[in-house]
Amino acid sequence: MGIERIDRVELMHTFVRIIESGSLSAAAQQMNTTQATVSRRLKSLEDLLGARLLLRTTHAMKLTDDGERCYQHARSVLASWQALEDEIKNAEGEPVGVLRVRAPHAFGQDQLIEPLTAFLNRYPGLCVDWMLNDKSPDFIGENIDCALHVGPDIDPSVIAVQLAEVPRIVVASPALLERHAPVKEIDDLAALPWVALSTFYRREVTLHHVQRGDRQAFTVMPRLSSDSLYAIRRAILNGLGAGMVSAWVVEDDLREGRLVQLLPQWQAPALPVYLLYPWARYYPARLRRFLELMKTVMPELAGMRQVTAVKS
Repeated sequence: MGIERIDRVELMHTFVRIIESGSLSAAAQQMNTTQATVSRRLKSLEDLLGARLLLRTTHAMKLTDDGERCYQHARSVLASWQALEDEIKNAEGEPVGVLRVRAPHAFGQDQLIEPLTAFLNRYPGLCVDWMLNDKSPDFIGENIDCALHVGPDIDPSVIAVQLAEVPRIVVASPALLERHAPVKEIDDLAALPWVALSTFYRREVTLHHVQRGDRQAFTVMPRLSSDSLYAIRRAILNGLGAGMVSAWVVEDDLREGRLVQLLPQWQAPALPVYLLYPWARYYPARLRRFLELMKTVMPELAGMRQVTAVKS
């Protein structure tokens, strides 16, 4: 095949996937093709440009200086091509293709499935790859378009749109409370056994007074620490200890008497909920529509709270 007949966009797309996935085999898997095809396309691109782009050994892969320049230009060209395709094929801006989203386990397997289903029913040309993971997202390494993130720690290099806040409260089971002195003040709270959501607190609990605004902190020695909100909820229900949790996850338990909110006038600082995505010159319709959905849906979820000033 002569160079003039090679699909240059396909070659650049393959090269970008090799770099962002970390290997030829991973790129082949993501593109649903063979490693031999990916290797052939890489060689075609190198022949086309007359330069070596990658240095490969058995266990490692490294970009050359020309490869680094090619990668940056290829990403820009592909973004422009995607913008052109969206504009020509889809003038109304209806989302098509695959949107790859990372979401926290708790939100992702529960509250957001219903609005996500309605979203997909509305746009039949769209598919969503819904990955549940509570760790900070690696957009390039994991090949994801956006991520829902709970908490204040954000990579400053990404775009962060605040969607809502998660109120947090202290709860315990009636069985646990029967075994301890009545909880009337912070010292009584600190005297209880505790379980801790290790993502946000381990050894110290900080609460603020809803009316007065003053804060108090006390140390705890958790009987159980976990990064799973559902595991902590179950431990609290079983009477292992008191815990500070997102209000939405225990709403039914409080209403039906399985749990009791302790010192309601004292609450933990609310956790911000963001949609994160990497900066780009162009954002496809599928990402723009998903952001619109999350801005609408997230503050309306049970136990959530709208923010007065949305940051972007």
